[in-house]
Amino acid sequence: MERPEDWRQERARVLAQARVVVVKVGSAVLTDAMGLSAAVLDSLAGQLAGLRRPPGSQAGQQANQSGERRLVLVSSGAVAAGRAALAVHGRQVETTGLAARQAAAAVGQGQLMRAWDAAFHAHGMPTAQVLLTRDDLRARQRFLNARNTFAELLQWRVLPIVNENDTVSVSELKFGDNDCLASLLVNLTGADLFINLTSSPGVLAANPQRQPDAPVMDHIDDVAALDLSQLCGGKTSVGTGGMYSKLLAARRAAQIGVPTLILPGREPDVLARVFDAAALEAAGGTPAATPGTWVRPAGHAIPRRKFWLAYQSEPAGNVTVDAGAAQALLRKGGSLLPGGVRRVEGAFQKGALVRVLHEGQSLGVGLSNYSAADLKKIMGLKRHEVAAILGDAHYPEVIHRDNLLLDAAV
Repeated sequence: MERPEDWRQERARVLAQARVVVVKVGSAVLTDAMGLSAAVLDSLAGQLAGLRRPPGSQAGQQANQSGERRLVLVSSGAVAAGRAALAVHGRQVETTGLAARQAAAAVGQGQLMRAWDAAFHAHGMPTAQVLLTRDDLRARQRFLNARNTFAELLQWRVLPIVNENDTVSVSELKFGDNDCLASLLVNLTGADLFINLTSSPGVLAANPQRQPDAPVMDHIDDVAALDLSQLCGGKTSVGTGGMYSKLLAARRAAQIGVPTLILPGREPDVLARVFDAAALEAAGGTPAATPGTWVRPAGHAIPRRKFWLAYQSEPAGNVTVDAGAAQALLRKGGSLLPGGVRRVEGAFQKGALVRVLHEGQSLGVGLSNYSAADLKKIMGLKRHEVAAILGDAHYPEVIHRDNLLLDAAV
């Protein structure tokens, strides 16, 4: 489908109009061999303070709260900060296992928050620490409570600094990395823009491990069309993500109509340069080339309820469907019926999130109306045959189309 504006026009418009921005910064940006880099934190705090001011205002002017940008900062670095803090006391620790990473995060989280608080205090920006597990966003009531808390903090002009609550997270409830957490916060906060600050100059056009001189892509029209496993290299040495997880996060944001700006977080004044260039372009000028990659939003945004449903947790099992069912789901907007199911994997319960597969490829995820045990009894059967086995108290659909997200970024 042809878009009404090209990507440069789109970027200029969004950067000028965005009022809620989620900014994620990775461990490789914030840390060095000595732990947290005070110079980097101070630089980013100054840039974010400038970003929060309304377009056209000057530093030192009284802020116009109604026009002020509201920011949410997702900050990695607790584990690396914990390792460095322990090293000061002569304790060199390995953080390869879950318990070791959680312990290092417990040591480093206070260090990280104290450093950020001092950096933003210099710009008159109060901060709030928010630690989340996936369960906080999976349970609908807790999701709503978290949303209300963020809204209140932003109304108070407080900067929420968010991290995963590593100390208490278990594998089933972990976000996996802060790129995932940040993409879910885009939905929770109703953000207009997602900025991901990374150690890379942007998204490279080829896997850097195979093609070291690959150029940076200035924009990506359809992130869902990329083969991420071929395009991306491994994770960074101090983080848990890498460009794969950043593009997966961008793909989630794109599904709800939110673009992503992936920028080199250590480049001097990178945020100001990009926003100033966009403002010049919007005014009809010709800006200099800017760093990073602009990931465009999807042409049609999915409902935010479906976004929450699809990414509330990791899929608990797999349901493989036949060609007819795949066609009904992909082409006709249908629901998944028992007759189309050919295989069930996992030990999930009724209401669990499951992945829908066809010929080994993921079609999407959805909420199952049946447990794995019951679904194995009725798969491949017609409706009257299902009733004969389960009685009248059964659902006509295994997954209703309203509870199904196709092409989910999982």
